[in-house]
Amino acid sequence: MKMMNSDRREILKSAAMAAAGSLVTGGSLPVVQADPGVADLPDGEGLTWNKAPCRFCGTGCHVQVGVEDGRVVAVAGDKAADVNKGLLCVKGYHVGGILYGEDRLTEPLLRQDDGTLKAISWDEALDIIAKRIFDSPQTFAFYGSGQWTIPEGFAAQKFMKGGLSNNHIDPNARLCMASAVTGFLGTYGVDEPAGCYQDLDECDVLITWGNNPAEMHPVLFSRVTDRRSRGEKVRIIDIGTRRTRTTDAANEYLNMKPHGDVAIALGIMHLLIENNTYDTSFVKDHCNFRAHPESGKTLMGEAISEDEFRKRIAEYTPERVSELSGLSVEQIRMLGDLFGDRNIRITSLWCMGMNQHTMGTAINTLVHGVHLLSGHFGKPGDSPTSLTGQPSACGTVREVGTLSHALPGGRVVANPEHRQQCEEFWNVPEGRINGTPGYHTVKMFDQFTMPTDEGGDITTMFVQVTNPGQTLPNLNKLFNDKEQLADKFLIVSDVYPTPTTALANLILPAAMWVEKNGMFGNSERRTQQWFKMVDPPGDARDDCWMTIAIARKLFEMGHEGMQDKDGEFIFAVKDESGEEIPIWEFEHYYDTNVDKHLFEEYRQFTTMKHKNLAPYEEYVKARGLRWPVVEQQDGSWRETRFRFSGFDDPFVAEGEEFDFYHSSTKDGKAQIWFHDYEPPPEMPDEDYPLWLCTGRVLEHWHTGSMTRRVTQLSRAMPTGYVEMNKEDAKDANIRQGETVVVESRRGSCQLPVWIDGRGRPPRGTIFVPFFDETKMINNVTLEAYCPISKQPDYKKCAARVRKMTEADS
Repeated sequence: MKMMNSDRREILKSAAMAAAGSLVTGGSLPVVQADPGVADLPDGEGLTWNKAPCRFCGTGCHVQVGVEDGRVVAVAGDKAADVNKGLLCVKGYHVGGILYGEDRLTEPLLRQDDGTLKAISWDEALDIIAKRIFDSPQTFAFYGSGQWTIPEGFAAQKFMKGGLSNNHIDPNARLCMASAVTGFLGTYGVDEPAGCYQDLDECDVLITWGNNPAEMHPVLFSRVTDRRSRGEKVRIIDIGTRRTRTTDAANEYLNMKPHGDVAIALGIMHLLIENNTYDTSFVKDHCNFRAHPESGKTLMGEAISEDEFRKRIAEYTPERVSELSGLSVEQIRMLGDLFGDRNIRITSLWCMGMNQHTMGTAINTLVHGVHLLSGHFGKPGDSPTSLTGQPSACGTVREVGTLSHALPGGRVVANPEHRQQCEEFWNVPEGRINGTPGYHTVKMFDQFTMPTDEGGDITTMFVQVTNPGQTLPNLNKLFNDKEQLADKFLIVSDVYPTPTTALANLILPAAMWVEKNGMFGNSERRTQQWFKMVDPPGDARDDCWMTIAIARKLFEMGHEGMQDKDGEFIFAVKDESGEEIPIWEFEHYYDTNVDKHLFEEYRQFTTMKHKNLAPYEEYVKARGLRWPVVEQQDGSWRETRFRFSGFDDPFVAEGEEFDFYHSSTKDGKAQIWFHDYEPPPEMPDEDYPLWLCTGRVLEHWHTGSMTRRVTQLSRAMPTGYVEMNKEDAKDANIRQGETVVVESRRGSCQLPVWIDGRGRPPRGTIFVPFFDETKMINNVTLEAYCPISKQPDYKKCAARVRKMTEADS
């Protein structure tokens, strides 16, 4: 990247080294700490600044982006942003560098019969896609992402469900957030957290349930650790299956067995009942009890009495929970005493450890239940809080509803009333939306990689903004088998070559981040907006434009689904004189703000489940607003920090302390669930004696397709690895740094060994990050999933580690 002149570099003092720690400075991207507001950063001589949320995780940090001569040349933490107050993690400091990797995709590429790629025009590419969809719309699938912007996801939703009458659309958030969704829905009747990041500033106790926020959400974790530096007392309890950087900051580390979290939550509730330390008045006034019927697991389950709940929870004594979880009886009693003390405020924090779980819905509802039963809910610092790993997993996937069973605004395709509401908003004919849910992610790829003559009824798939060729579990079954199927056609829109583009028939070059307009929704219900600041390279184009352009091709081919009730194009945008703007032609796409048009259309849906959003222009002015956002008498717009709490939520009935206004029992009450403990889907045995857990690292984001193009980040963490316990390594005669084979019944992966590194697994367990596309750990993982959320379990399967042989070379 172009460097600034020396005077400007002197003004913009870099804070990168303090944040990066071990990073080697290559000097390609100046990074600075922000002053309060864009106006306080030095403009002039062609340098301009504008706001944007960071491109990486679901924290939603804001950065200020410095542009000069059509390139991003500087990034600053934004002190005017409430989320991060000027702080950025090491990835955020280098986010501008992701635009400038040497191997950017810049033109559409069509794979030839001999496997080579040939450059073609955008018009040819759109014709190929439209013809395949037109010829067989019911066998087409759209796989998206929690990295879709809100308008991109809404356009994809409308195209599929309001246009093609096809519900085979699902996001990669199915792999990371689906269990959090079903946990919220099963407990409160509506998705998304009740609390916000302020809970981290107010809690007396922070409990991390199987996650590592010190590396995965470091800006948020710093809000807690910084309080200690100011003399505040905050007790951190880390419940995990391995020691991590979070453990290093914790007061107590509780080492649980895989699946032990379910038993621990049940044990806490047992003690609250046994010791009569639960919040009797809160439970009586605001809660019901619930469990699964004998006939099977369902999202809403069935009502049970408090007496029945007491009978079932009575089995989970500290002694039994100790056996199931690996915690000591004393540790379990300590947790029970903590939650029984209402003079303190407790925040629970979790992410993939609880979500990527075959009991994912169960453990999510159980931890919500612990907070409800104990009364540690609805006050600043008293909150069960789920974090997200992608920048818009909340705003796009969960709010827009880009899931195979969902519709925008908290609606579902199986409900006739919901379908009718959405058809009216979209102005499409009655019956256009299909009432049968489509395939969830694992099923979608299972059907795509299954031969057609064996029932594999997905024949064409469009993948946008994600890399399933690296992220899916059991890749040999769910992705790699596609290579053998000549009749299956994979379309991939991406920024760089990836393992997914390696098997693609058609590759489309995409614009990224500030190369386009966008909106994200972060983990605390905060909707954030930014404008395009630089042009994408070559012929790379916006994902949203691609969807609209394909729809227009189908419209011109006579596909009835691309017309609304009035015969108009379903994505028609008109100017002030009533003339249609040809936004399907890229040279006219930015003649208007398509994001604004799509967002204002989507905003109609949000009032149906009290997820109200403000007008687009309010987000232009703000560093994000947490929904529900309601208009005040003076015309201003007010965000909501704490849902369901009368002191802050505008939709709580007047005079009520709490009101769960989307209660599944229609009585304003939340649901406290009981679930019996179940063992993991695959257990270590004589042949595969180790537990394998996968996850992320500080320096790289997800599959590394962006961060590995940033020199500083790649140098800091250049390769994937396997963490081993030193005693296990000694027993196997394996040494530090030695390359070994990690294998399961499904596949294998070669990795160097890291002993006593950042993460320190106990005996019998190993950990492998999944960012390295040269070391595909998901060839090893298991595709078993939660029966309700359909989210796979990446955190526990049986594996072994062995030394390399000549045959492995």
